[in-house]
Amino acid sequence: MQSGTKRVVILGAGFGGLFAAGTLAGKDITVTIIDRNNFHTFYPLLYQVGAAELEPADIAYPVRSVLRTRKNIRFLMAEITGISTAANLVKTDRGDVPYDYLIIATGSRPDFYGIKGAREHTLNLNTLDDAIRLRNHILGCFEKASLCNDPAEAARLLTFAVIGGGPTGVEFSGAFAELVRGPLYKDFPDLDLGLARIILIDAAPGLIPGYSKKASAYTGKILERMGVTVMTGSAVRRVDADAVFLSDGAVIRAATILWTAGVSGEDVRADRKFSSRPDRRIESARTLQLKDAENVFVCGDMAWFEQQGKPLPMMAPVATQQGVHAAKSILRMVQGKKPLEFRFKNRGSMITIGRNSAVARIGSFEVKGFPAWILWLGIHIFFLIGFRNKIFVLIRWFGDYIFFERAGRMIIPSRAESLAGIKQKRSAAGAQGTRRK
Repeated sequence: MQSGTKRVVILGAGFGGLFAAGTLAGKDITVTIIDRNNFHTFYPLLYQVGAAELEPADIAYPVRSVLRTRKNIRFLMAEITGISTAANLVKTDRGDVPYDYLIIATGSRPDFYGIKGAREHTLNLNTLDDAIRLRNHILGCFEKASLCNDPAEAARLLTFAVIGGGPTGVEFSGAFAELVRGPLYKDFPDLDLGLARIILIDAAPGLIPGYSKKASAYTGKILERMGVTVMTGSAVRRVDADAVFLSDGAVIRAATILWTAGVSGEDVRADRKFSSRPDRRIESARTLQLKDAENVFVCGDMAWFEQQGKPLPMMAPVATQQGVHAAKSILRMVQGKKPLEFRFKNRGSMITIGRNSAVARIGSFEVKGFPAWILWLGIHIFFLIGFRNKIFVLIRWFGDYIFFERAGRMIIPSRAESLAGIKQKRSAAGAQGTRRK
């Protein structure tokens, strides 16, 4: 390891990466953050983009703006192609980046658990592009149904299956139910929205695992009241383009199938095989260091870290605390000290179900209903990055609450859809050119 100013490279500009960088800001260390996107996404509100409640720009913030006053930190927008722990290099499509210390905080991706057809035929809520694509697809289904003369086809277009009864599945189902009952009801006066069905499916006996049975029952009751059909204890066997097949033989025909049943760590290509779990999360020492590379730390959704006999959940509070701890450990190592062991401090968790309805858990104490909903609003606004974002989100929430209106009901192609359209046009142009010869 070279002498002089140490170089820290952080892979990922999510919660873990940015909080690690913030801890290293102003220190006698050069820091490089590498991410394929030049913006940070506030993932706890990602589902609201998919449900047309917020605009993409409301929950995204330029990484360079976050780092503008932090002179010892630079940002590199690049695709990470590999890691050489032997040479202390991160390989990217824009060249190699050397490091003395490395923090792996690359986040997660959907985990389909080997269920046939799930990867090919479901929509996801893991990136901002996913949320835009989901919103476009949903609004497109309503547009198609408004022109459909076949009741059976209209019913298929207006059936939305959500697989996964955890926080994301519950929060999206509630937000989407309010979209259907409010803005879309007014937008499509000639469409029989009685045909619209939102079906929330989970293999577990109850919703929101980790919360009490009372909280789970409360959540299911509120969703049912909002018009969501809750199917717990229903395992998905396979998925087709327009159908979900359950283990009990039931078949749900739906034009929209959303997968929120779980995530796994991102693939990390390296010159050595990291000790990892089936969900691709990397096992670390108690200090968050890799067991066979002490200058490499792992945090956030990429880290498999057990506490009290259970792995920590893949949630933002875990990522932020681990990012800060990894950065502090690096500072200790630069000073010739040993890093300390990490311990997650659980300050609570919460989910929102719909207007005036939420569940918050602080230690063994749970709050439900309006007080939990107000607490949820305040916490999320507080941690949202960017003053402009805070103001715009508050305005949109206020408009939705008072007027039952949502601003994000435009069908605007996502990046993936735009690229697909360009490729399609090029293919068509090539075919026409061939015919002319």
